[in-house]
Order: sequence, then structure tokens, then C-alpha cells
Amino acid sequence: MQPKANNHPYPSQGGNSDWRAALKDAVKRQVGDRNYQLWFAGKTTLNVEHDELVVGVASPFLLNWMQKQFRSPMFDVAKSHIGPSARVSFQVDSTIALKREKKQRQENRETASTDPEPSTPDPSTSATHNPALTQPPPSRRRFLKLNDFISGRCNELALMASRQVSDAPGSRYNPLFLHGGVGTGKTHLLEGIYSRTREQFPSLNVVFLTSEAFTNYFTQALRDRTLPSFRQRFRNVDVLLVDDIDFLDGKRVIQEEFLHTFKQLASHNRQIVMTSNKHPRLLNKLSDELTTRFLSGMVCRLESPDLETRQRIVEHKATLIPADLSPETLTYVAQRFKNNVRELEGALNSLLAYHTMTKRRISVSAAREVLTDLERDCIRIVKIADIEKAVCHLFGVKKDELRSSTRARRVSQPRMLAMYLARKHTQAAYSEIGDYFGGRNHSTVVSAEKKVRGWLEDQTMITVATQDWYMADVIGTLEQQLLAG
Repeated sequence: MQPKANNHPYPSQGGNSDWRAALKDAVKRQVGDRNYQLWFAGKTTLNVEHDELVVGVASPFLLNWMQKQFRSPMFDVAKSHIGPSARVSFQVDSTIALKREKKQRQENRETASTDPEPSTPDPSTSATHNPALTQPPPSRRRFLKLNDFISGRCNELALMASRQVSDAPGSRYNPLFLHGGVGTGKTHLLEGIYSRTREQFPSLNVVFLTSEAFTNYFTQALRDRTLPSFRQRFRNVDVLLVDDIDFLDGKRVIQEEFLHTFKQLASHNRQIVMTSNKHPRLLNKLSDELTTRFLSGMVCRLESPDLETRQRIVEHKATLIPADLSPETLTYVAQRFKNNVRELEGALNSLLAYHTMTKRRISVSAAREVLTDLERDCIRIVKIADIEKAVCHLFGVKKDELRSSTRARRVSQPRMLAMYLARKHTQAAYSEIGDYFGGRNHSTVVSAEKKVRGWLEDQTMITVATQDWYMADVIGTLEQQLLAG
């Protein structure tokens, strides 16, 4: 593999202007001066991370409000400064409250001083007096590291593959396809690969982007008639890292362009890594050629973290926030928020906000009181209809077939799986489940439940989309879809 300069495809945020002041001015124009002073000035942080505008807010209590009120104008600001691939996210920034406290203490000292009142420089214009501040930093995104990824049985294979890909790009596991539900760590691993590869091979051209950004760049190139430049940009990288590849599902023209990019890179042993919420074979609107190429390397599934892994994740993340949390509180958070890492992060951010306000150590009882609403919001109510829809989608059968009297294997196996999942994830009685699936009696449902348990114990294989899967993998995939909503 020939080393290249690290030229990535993202639009530059610079020139000689003060990009941060320009960003603030753009926000002020979009939301109005009154809203800006009330909600943004000194109360938020604005950062550009690749193709994403990140708006930091002081607490989780403000997060939903800011998203509902200002997502649209902030998206307009992002597009005007970043380009057509721009995205917007709102995140809790714990440093805001600390900065405000520090500023208040400083103002109190100045008020108490007998010296003449000092002039306070305007943050939005101070950069013009310091030439070093007129240039934006070359890269403002802080990519996560593989060393910070907490591993367990749910993800250790994916972590191992990510490390090997980073240590020898293009020589093993090419392509590497990481899939799993939301919040299971796919993007963390992808960012970790980016960081580790850049550290070990600084001369390589490593590109990280979402498939939506790839789509936007391609659309822009079509509109501007600059396709040769677009293709030169993407087909000459050494490592291509694409997040959320399932965004291409159903987009034929973009799939065709990505396929040619894929073939060009693969033919020159350039490393490709992708993430998706679904296994390649479950991307039903993806071309067969892309699907088979995604399967030609290594496919790794990340599952929802088990209790032991969640405990270690919570303990690690608690060390990164300035809050006094008892060990029992950390255990409570790990036990109560089970679906993904983002729920754990949200719980910790809520506790941080509470600690910032009260200045007290957070006990289990306090955590239970603070997190009651958040815990309730994280509960996903699964209905029999949801299970039926997921099973039909996975196996390609119709609802009428699932409820019919046919005993053909392609229908009877999915039906038994649906009954098993209905017993596991709903409060429905055997007779209610039997009635739903074609008016069957309760003994049929009992038999189906027993049959599926036997398949799990015996590690039985089942055919899905012409591919043989272990029964545990099929059930895990279905449960991920159900719990993710």
C-alpha cells in the first residue's frame, strides 16, 4: 500500500476569518437577538466536528427543550458553514456550568477590588487582536480510542477485529462489517480504528464519514458537474471508514457509485470498514453485488452489553465526569438501564446535573428519585403486532401466512418463533397468543415455546434469506429490532 497525504473530503472551516465568531453571528441571525441572549450567549458551546455542528448545553433538563426549539435553525447554520452534508447534534457539556461558576467568582473578586473597573474584552472580537486565533484548528473532532472501549462477551470479537485492521490496514478482514443495535459501540469502534490507524500510519490517507455524507457529496458533485473530482477524492484513499451504511438501502444510484468506489479500493487492497444497524443480508433493498461484497470479508455483530459489561462501562464513564457518585449508585445505574450505552450516558449526565446543583454526593435513593422519569422513558412496550411485523420482515413471509393453517417449514418455524417471543416480551396469556396467530389453542403455544427452547439448547440452524443462522443469532437480531423500536 502506497502512503499518501492525509487529505480528507470535508469542507474546510477557515480562511483567515474568525470561524467561531462567524458561527455565533450566524446563530444570532437565525434565532434572533432576544433568543440568542436568552438561550445561547454564555449558556452553550458551538463546535464543528467534521461535518457535524455540535451544540453543547448545560444540563439534560435543557437538552430536549433546545432540540425541539432550535434544531431547524441550527441545521440551517450548519449547512451554510459546513456544506450539504452537514448534521446537527445537541449534547450535554458539563464544562458550561463550571465556566459560569468561575466567571461569577471572578466578577465577585473584581467587584470587591478597589481598583478601577477593568475593561472586559468581547470574546467575539478578541480573536482579531491575536493572529494565532484567526485560524481555526485543523481538526476539532476528538475521535474516540480503541483503548477506551470497554469489552465483554457482547463485543470482544468486534474489538479484536478492529485492532487487527488498525495494525495492518488492507491485509486482513477486508472489508470489516460491524453491525448491531443502536448504542452498542459501532461508531466508537470505527472512530477507534481511525485514531489508531492515524497514529500508527500517519502518512496514509484515512477518511471517516457517514454514508449520508457520501450521498450528499455525490449529489453535490452531480449538481456541480464535478464527478471526476469526487471520484478522485474517494477512490484514492488508503482506508475508508463509513458509518451507518444502511442509509444506502433502497438508493440505487448511490449504491452503484459506492459499488464502483468499493471495487476500486478492494482491488488495490485498500482497507474498508462499515457499520450498520443490520446484518448485510437484512438490508433488503441493497443490490446483491454489494451484499455479497460486504459478506466477503468479516462480519461482526455487537450485542447489547450484559450486566458485567455495563458495570464496567458505568465505572469508566463515571471517572470522566466531576460528580461524586457512590459505588452503589453506579451499580444501580448499570442494573436499571439495560438496552445500550447511550442510556447509561444519559443517566450519568442527569446525575451530574443534580450533583452540580446540590453539591452533594449522590446516593442510591437520590439516584432513584432523579432517574425515575428517565427510566420510565427508556422502557419499550412490545406488542404482539410488533413481534409479528419483525418476524415477517426477517423471514419474508406475509402476516396472513403466519396466521394460516399451513405447516410448511418456511412458515411454521417463523410462527413458533413469534409465539416464543410473544411469551417472552409481552404479558399476553397462552390463549391470547394462540388466538392472535390464527385461532390456535393454548397447548399449541406451549408446544411452540418448548420447541424453540430446544432449538436454542441444541444450537439448531435455521434458514434466513438462503443463509443458515444459529437460532440464538436469529432471536438476538429480532430482539434488537423490538427493543430499539
